[in-house]
Amino acid sequence: MSREDPGPAAARGQAGLRARFEKQVDPDGTLNPAERTRRAEAARKAHMQRLALASAKARKAAEQGGPAA
Repeated sequence: MSREDPGPAAARGQAGLRARFEKQVDPDGTLNPAERTRRAEAARKAHMQRLALASAKARKAAEQGGPAA
């Protein structure tokens, strides 16, 4: 069984995430495109930082043998 190239699926996923954050920061579509992009990128970075923090907490809890906080 051959595996398909993950590139196109990854690109679609990234485009979907980008659209999600753009909709989150500008639900009415009133911002100019440059400002919407800037705010969406800031929201994406904040989201990724929250994920990284949760991951670090889970790894530390697993290392110590307890539940993740």
